[in-house]
Amino acid sequence: MSTILIENIKKLVLAEEKPDIIKAGRAMSELPCIDNAYLYIRDGKIDNFGFMSQANPENLKSELVLDATGKMVFPAFCDSHTHLVYPASREIEYVDKIKGLSYEEIAKRGGGILNSAKKMKETIIAELVDSALERLEEIKNHGTGAVEIKSGYGLDTDEELKMLYAIRKLKELSPLTIKATFLGAHSIPAEYRGKQEEYVNKVINEMIPVVASEGLAEYIDVFCDKGFFTVEDTDRILMAGLKYGLIPKIHANELDFSGGIQVGVKYNALSVDHLEYTGEAEIEALLNSETMPTILPGAAFFLNMPYAPARKMIDAGLPLAMASDFNPGSSPSGNMQLILSMASILYRLTPEEAINACTINGAYAMGLSEELGTITPGKIANVFLTREIPSIEYMPYYYGSNKVETVILNGKMV
Repeated sequence: MSTILIENIKKLVLAEEKPDIIKAGRAMSELPCIDNAYLYIRDGKIDNFGFMSQANPENLKSELVLDATGKMVFPAFCDSHTHLVYPASREIEYVDKIKGLSYEEIAKRGGGILNSAKKMKETIIAELVDSALERLEEIKNHGTGAVEIKSGYGLDTDEELKMLYAIRKLKELSPLTIKATFLGAHSIPAEYRGKQEEYVNKVINEMIPVVASEGLAEYIDVFCDKGFFTVEDTDRILMAGLKYGLIPKIHANELDFSGGIQVGVKYNALSVDHLEYTGEAEIEALLNSETMPTILPGAAFFLNMPYAPARKMIDAGLPLAMASDFNPGSSPSGNMQLILSMASILYRLTPEEAINACTINGAYAMGLSEELGTITPGKIANVFLTREIPSIEYMPYYYGSNKVETVILNGKMV
């Protein structure tokens, strides 16, 4: 039996005996906390918590005792959208962006995703794993305990499988909870330009069956947007994925009102992500669904794009998740503390709303509501202790520095 007792916690955040699955609308402002608290972890799970004044020393004997005086304890961040397995950085394109080239213009001349796909062919699985482990270590140290990782830089059956094999290896090696998403429909390869339907057929008839047969992914994703895959393409791919048990997640409405949100809702996608172009019709579709709208502040910030109407969406009664979109081309950071700050600074979320977006709602967008996202008895003990900080509001306010002091994943200090 392994046990950890964290005592004298200044504030235990999102501590709930029976939490909701998501926080939506006005409820996103609700952040259950306990002041001057303890947290008891047993065998990798949250065992119990409460006020220090009510703690019974006989029932809380532990192998490891952490004094959290002046510090806060949060559930670890759940980052529900990343591409952190990639062969190389793309800082040269960053300079092109500075000079005025758009995301679409860079893609049309063979940059962007196609650039990563070219380098993927030159990279072996072991190299992908080694570089991704460094990124996982980095995001863990900033408080992330669960992460979704997509393929999508292969754009060819063997190369997509290479990425998914790398993700499977990361699940074995990393203490983080990792979910895998198959994103063969990330872009149209150069050799299929003008023959897009042929590539869609390849994704459906060649890639999906082998990905599913080897159990390499939980989810399937499509970049349904202007200049990428159409609603009709997306419809066909998601339908094929569902037949093989792959749950939909969608890149939608980053570049235009693409119809991606509506097709995601049609197929009961777990999440629709990006959402820079979201209007009344899209909000109405989401209100009548179980799909989590997910905003990726890093990408909009890095690409200098319009910001999704987060305030309008919450005020309409929707839930929101926030994720990093960690990738080499449009969001080269997996720092969820920075995403937390961006949620408040750029999207006008209150600190409470931002924290819910990065934890409980992120867990839902990864299919992990029963395991993660809140500090609840029976859930996996993925939590972090802050340094000594004055308030919850300090977390998004004091951007740019790491406020996390200690990370506990699966009930172990890491």
